[in-house]
Order: sequence, then structure tokens, then C-alpha cells
Amino acid sequence: MTVLPPIEEKARYVERMFARIAPGYDRVNRVMTFGLDQGWRRRVVEYVAPPVGGRSLDVGTGTGDFLPELAAWSRDGLAVGVDFTLPMMVAGQPKLEALGARYSQFVGGDALCLPFPDQTFDAITTGFVMRNVTDIRQAFAEMHRVARPGAMVACLEVARPRNPVIRLGHRLYFEGVVPWIGQLLGGDRRAYTYLPQSARAFPSPERLADLMREAGWNYVAYRLYGLGAVAIHVGART
Repeated sequence: MTVLPPIEEKARYVERMFARIAPGYDRVNRVMTFGLDQGWRRRVVEYVAPPVGGRSLDVGTGTGDFLPELAAWSRDGLAVGVDFTLPMMVAGQPKLEALGARYSQFVGGDALCLPFPDQTFDAITTGFVMRNVTDIRQAFAEMHRVARPGAMVACLEVARPRNPVIRLGHRLYFEGVVPWIGQLLGGDRRAYTYLPQSARAFPSPERLADLMREAGWNYVAYRLYGLGAVAIHVGART
């Protein structure tokens, strides 16, 4: 069984893991979520509602799944995806080519020290990233720093279903079936064993909302989706 890495080794462990699974990452995501992840991402973008001509940022963008949705909202604006795993961004390059370099781009960078000036972006998204950072509050503080006044942030992350029967079924699927899906479609059972374990160690939706508030975000609220298996948190910079 995979053991979660010590905090001081987590960043390097996560970067190497995502580099290994990059080629099959999108395929595994679609299968293990039954395609629901795309709908959740669209809802996240609806929450932040990027303005036409504005700048949007996706933190921990991976292969850039959020970027087409952000670009569609901002039209003549710019959608930027930041990530510290180069092979993930390379795997997502066809998505950017379809959008055009004028409207979207990948940038290498760490969620805990974003490589952008203060008050740069009008809308910020992040999906299934916070459980992989070493300091969740700091990550949200960095997003707050680069957000313009009036900007919205939306975070898509795992949660634990509250109904005990659904929670048991979710755990059996996530911890028993998902690693096999990862092995069959992505060739890396170890990575898809780590992911369910990292989800179990992740803060509750209530605690995550508190961390966002501590990082400076206002009007923080969340809603559960997928029978309570995921949560979308939303906040505003005032």
C-alpha cells in the first residue's frame, strides 16, 4: 500500500507522480468520474464568471482542462494555466493549440509562490489540486494576492459523502476500484493509490472554507456535488 510522503518530501513526490501519469491522465479522469468531472469544471467556471476581455487563472492546471471553458467566457481575454509539472502541460498542449496562443497559455510555477504580480486576474479556478499542496492556506493567500478587487475564486475538490451508505460505497470504489482503473488505463497503480489516500487526509468542506477565509477571501460558501463526493468552494476578493 502507498504511504503518504512526509510533508517535506510531498512537493517532489507529487511532481514526479504527475509526470509519470501525464500521458493517460485525462483518460483515467474521464473513466473514474464517469465523465462527471467535465460538468463539475463547467460549473466552477460559471461560478467565477470570467468577464469578457478579462484575465483568468487556473492554478495547478495540469493538462489545462479548465482553460477552454475560461477562454470561452472571456472571449478576447486571456486564460492562463500554471503548474509545476512540465509533462502535464505538454500533454495538454493540443488544448491550447486549439484555442490559439493569443487567448491561452501555460506558465511554469508553484501554487505557493505564483509567478505573477499583485492584482493580475479577474477570475481564478483550481481543481483537485489543494490536496496535493503542502500549505493550503498559503496557496489560497497567493490566489488572493494575484486577484483583482471583485475577482472570484472557485475550488473543486474531493469531499466525503455524508450519507453513511454512500460514504462506504464511495470509499470502496475510490480505494478499491480506482487504483485498478489507473493501472489499466494509465499504467500506474501506485499513483492512483496515493490519490484516494490523499483525499482521506484532506480537510472537510467546512475546514477548507475556514482556510479560504483565513487567506483573505470573503463571502466563502460551498456546495456538494456527485452525491457528496466533491465540493465546489467559492470566494470573492473585495
